[in-house]
Amino acid sequence: MRLTAWLASRLLRLLLVLLSVAAVSFGLMMLSPIDPVDAYLGPQMAQVSPEQRTLIAERWGFNAPASVQFHHWLQQLLSGELGWSHIYNQPVSDVINQRFQRSFFLLLSAWLLSLILGVVLGIAAGSKEGSLLDRLISGYAYITASTPTFWLAMLALLLFSVTLGWTPTCCAGPTGVLSQEVTLLTQLHHLLLPTLTLALLGVATITLHTRAKMAAFMRSDTALHAFAQGASRFDIAWRHGLRHASLPAVTLAFASLGELFGGSLLVEQVFAYPGLGQATVAAGLRSDVPLLLAIALFTALFVSVGNLIADGLYQWADPRIARDRTNE
Repeated sequence: MRLTAWLASRLLRLLLVLLSVAAVSFGLMMLSPIDPVDAYLGPQMAQVSPEQRTLIAERWGFNAPASVQFHHWLQQLLSGELGWSHIYNQPVSDVINQRFQRSFFLLLSAWLLSLILGVVLGIAAGSKEGSLLDRLISGYAYITASTPTFWLAMLALLLFSVTLGWTPTCCAGPTGVLSQEVTLLTQLHHLLLPTLTLALLGVATITLHTRAKMAAFMRSDTALHAFAQGASRFDIAWRHGLRHASLPAVTLAFASLGELFGGSLLVEQVFAYPGLGQATVAAGLRSDVPLLLAIALFTALFVSVGNLIADGLYQWADPRIARDRTNE
């Protein structure tokens, strides 16, 4: 019964969050100085007559009041349709499906890599608190956490792609080759540098959090008792401390999906990777309202599910959290 009530409250919050995201995103699009007709026409706007511009505005509903456009979009959403993207000239659902398939592998690879590296580095640093290894790992984590995503991506691109020539400079496959003709190995080669760049940015938070948990564990009575029995610091850290620090790291990784997705927007732009992040930027710059609203809702849903999983893991790991929330 408690689980049902908890899920109901979370779903209600999710619905309110999605409605708020839709309203705010739509309002920002209406306040944008970019004219949607000019953005739709692009370089050809000087060759289009005023009558043609009026017809285009009527075709896409640009001439209707903002409230009417928002109401029409909500009606489409409730009927199960996300609208039509005028910059890709296909249904919004198809655009999101195609783009997210590429972004999913990028996000999943970076998420898993950052989680594994963060846990390993955090345990290594926390088990030897105050040592040279601890200072090096902590310094790396602090520097990486304060490094702008786009700057690190451009630096990696210049070093490994332009200077050394180890990785491709852009895209999800070779230029001029159809996507269905690109081999899996080639796709992974193009995915390597964006994944590493995005993962390095996500490692910092998990590393510092895991280090703090491990350092506290190494000062606990459990570790002191293990030391008294002759166990080495390595055995205590990896046999006992790993279980103590890994679950908080996993929950933190789920809770930080929003930061990971935000970082992917910049990484995909720098590497010209045709994922959902690049589609988001294109929709914003060219005033593709249906596509941008759908991506905003999809992103909010994606991040909310991650937070829901993190919240559930915390309650499973520590039942006191569930009791405290029930008593509120």
